[in-house]
Amino acid sequence: MLRVLGHPTAACDGITRRELLRAGSLAALLPGTAGVSLASSRGAGGPPVLPGKSAPAKAVILIDLFGGPSHIDTFDPKPDAPDGIRGEFQTIPTALPGVRVCEHLPLLAARLDRLAVVRSVTHKYNSHNPYGVMTGYDGGHDQTDYFARPTNHPSVPSVCQFFGVGRGHDLPGYVMLPAFPGYSQGLRRAGPYGGYLGPKFDPVFSTADTFSGADTSSDTGFYNPDLPLTGEPRLPKIDGGLTLDALNTRRSLVQQLDAHAAGLDAQNHRVRRDAAFDLLLAPKAKAAFDLAREPLKLRDRYGRDVFGQSVLLARRLVEAGVTFVTIHTEAKPNGHWDTHENNFNMLKRLLLPFLDRAVSALVDDLRDRGMLDDTLVVVTGDMGRTPRVNGKAGRDHWPQCGFCLYAGGGTKPGVVHGATDKIAAFPVDHPVSAGDLVATAYHLVGVDPDGMVPDHTNRPQHIAHGGKPIRGVLK
Repeated sequence: MLRVLGHPTAACDGITRRELLRAGSLAALLPGTAGVSLASSRGAGGPPVLPGKSAPAKAVILIDLFGGPSHIDTFDPKPDAPDGIRGEFQTIPTALPGVRVCEHLPLLAARLDRLAVVRSVTHKYNSHNPYGVMTGYDGGHDQTDYFARPTNHPSVPSVCQFFGVGRGHDLPGYVMLPAFPGYSQGLRRAGPYGGYLGPKFDPVFSTADTFSGADTSSDTGFYNPDLPLTGEPRLPKIDGGLTLDALNTRRSLVQQLDAHAAGLDAQNHRVRRDAAFDLLLAPKAKAAFDLAREPLKLRDRYGRDVFGQSVLLARRLVEAGVTFVTIHTEAKPNGHWDTHENNFNMLKRLLLPFLDRAVSALVDDLRDRGMLDDTLVVVTGDMGRTPRVNGKAGRDHWPQCGFCLYAGGGTKPGVVHGATDKIAAFPVDHPVSAGDLVATAYHLVGVDPDGMVPDHTNRPQHIAHGGKPIRGVLK
C-alpha cells in the first residue's frame, strides 16, 4: 500500500485516503506538489535574458530562516552598545581582518572570506512568511497576504521557470524542503508559489517526517532549545511490496476520478497527479532523494536534524540537475527563529549551531565538488529582531534591519556590504530592499531584473518590484 506521511486522513472533499488509494489517485494525497509538471509548458514570449553575458549561477539554494533571525546576535554585533541592546554574546574575529561576528558562529567566522555578508537588508513587510524575500514585494499585509493566494506575486523560481530558466526534465526545476511553509501548523504561508502565473510554476514539496514524537499541535516547547528536531525530508514512500510497474499501471485508473476532480479544480488536480506519479516513478528522482547514499561522516557534518539533512539534500538535488531548491526552517515545537522569548538560549543551544554547521558544510561541500562557482547560495529570513531586548529575554519583530548571506554563483567572496547605526536599528549605508535581494538572484541566473510578467488581470508587473542587483556583492 502507498503511504504518505504528514497529511490528514481525509481529502478536502470528504473522500477518505483509503478510497483514493484504491482508485489509484496520488493527486489528493500530495497537496504539497500542487502545480509543477516535470515538463512545464513554455511561458508566453522568450525570457528577458541579460544581453552579452552568460549566467554565472546555474542553480540556486535559498535557506529561509523562518521567524526572523536576530541580526545583532549573528552577523552585525554591537559590542559597544548599551546594556539591553548588545545582548549576552561576545564576538570573535573572522577570516576578514577587522570583521567580527557572534561567538557561536565559529565555523562561518573561519569561512567569512568565502561569503558576502549584507548587513543592511530593510523592508516594510512585518509578517511570518517568505512572501517578501521570495517575491521581492514588501507591500503585503497579514490580513490579505499571510496565506498563499492565486493572486499573489510569484516567487523568483516561479518567474524563472515561466521564462524557461530552470525547467526540469526528469527532475522538477523547483523543489522546496522539508515541506510547504506552514506544514507544522496546518496552514500554507505565502511566498514560494507561482501566484498569478499559475500553479504549474509552484514548487514540488518534499514530505517532512515527524520530529521525535514531539507534539506539534500546540505551542508547547515553542521556546525550548532542548527539544530535538530529528527526521529528514522524503519523497512519499511505497510500502507493502507495491512495485513501480504496478504503480505505473495504476496511472490509467486515475482518469476515473477526473470527473469528480472537475468539481474541485480539474487543472490543478491533473498537475498534482502528474507531478506525483513522475516523482515516484523517476529513478533519478528517487536516487537524488536517497540520503542513505551519502557517507555517514558527511551527514553528521551537516547535522542529523531535519534542517541539516534538508541542506544536504539541497546539494544532492542541485547535483542531480534541479535548478532551484529552497529550505524553509519551520517546525513546531521550536524549529523557528521567532525568538520573542528566551532568545539567547534558543540561539546558543539550537539555532546558531544549526546555522553554523549546515551552511559551512554546504559551502565546503560545494567547493570540494567544484560546484560553488555556479551554485548561488542565499541565506536570509523574514526580518531582523529589535535592538532592545524585551522583558522575556527575547527580541521582537524588526523588518527595518536584517542580514543576508551570499556564497558562490557569481557573488564576490570576502565582502561586507552595508552598515547600520550604533544599535543596529537602521541602515546608514547601502540599504538593501527585498526587491534588491530578488533582483540580485535574477541577475545571477541570467534573467533581466527589469523584466515584466502578466498578472491575473493581464496587467504587466515588474518581477523585481523596482529592485536592483546589489552591485557590491557581484563579481
